[in-house]
Amino acid sequence: MSSVRGFTLDLSRIERVGQGLVRPECVIAEPDGTLWASDARGIATRIDPDGRQATLGPEVGEPNGMAMDRQGNLIVAALSGGKVHKLHRDGRSEVLLDSIDGKPLGAVNFCFVDSRDRLWISVLTRQLPWWSAVVGGARDGYIVLVDEKGPRIVADDISLTNEVRLDADERFLYAIETIPGRILRFPVRDDGSLGEREQFGPDSLGIGGYMDGFAFDAEGNIWVAAVTRNGLAVIFPDGSHQIVFEDPRPATLEAMTVKLRSGTIEPADLGACAGDTVQLPTSITFGGPDLRTCFMGSLAMPRLLSFRAPVAGLPLAHMR
Repeated sequence: MSSVRGFTLDLSRIERVGQGLVRPECVIAEPDGTLWASDARGIATRIDPDGRQATLGPEVGEPNGMAMDRQGNLIVAALSGGKVHKLHRDGRSEVLLDSIDGKPLGAVNFCFVDSRDRLWISVLTRQLPWWSAVVGGARDGYIVLVDEKGPRIVADDISLTNEVRLDADERFLYAIETIPGRILRFPVRDDGSLGEREQFGPDSLGIGGYMDGFAFDAEGNIWVAAVTRNGLAVIFPDGSHQIVFEDPRPATLEAMTVKLRSGTIEPADLGACAGDTVQLPTSITFGGPDLRTCFMGSLAMPRLLSFRAPVAGLPLAHMR
């Protein structure tokens, strides 16, 4: 039985890390305790173990999901900027990718580096501004693989592709399909091509339970942020799930869902879902010496969330 079964967290036990962050959508933890958060004032803010902070890089247009390579550089998706950037530790930055097959990437959402140093990129939608895809219910999200052969599209026809990650054995690629709010899973072939997709886990995390970012723990469980329910859920390897915490606004979620279905949803409807204690959490990562300290990013909070988990996280490539 998983040590996570039955684990819940009272909102009062959630701690805060950092200060003055602007849209810290994604978090990266290093073994020495250093944290990195995407930050709209530049590309990312480094939070040192002693609490000192430094924001690095130029403004790139909603820096979003990030990965870290073996050299300690960040690979960052710029959502509204439509590009993938490399942020060096000294603050220098460069564009790694801005087009594929001769066309602009679109709203780049997330980057993931695997154990073979391959780069996986999720694109929310080909449309910019990206909110038009939310309103119109577009299924034009896709996934890019960058390896020694260069960049190529390996999956397409996804509804608002969010975070993508490989499991411990790197046999499957998991991807969040933001709307309707579910996880897709693809077998990964040795050459990086993907097999037939299948749904993994629940159809929903509740009314307005739209999934955003996620992370694997050492037991193979998936910890996933429910952005508009201001919550966190765990999905077990058998596909069942449990809620760890949430801070929802039920009436607001109902109204937002109606407007989403009618194609009249506006950004303010998303913002109105922010909870009293937790506001629009988007991502989770495991850190600390034992990989049992969780850190969560968000769209709206100026600080990161933090709490202790009953299980260690799966080490990412830069930690191995």
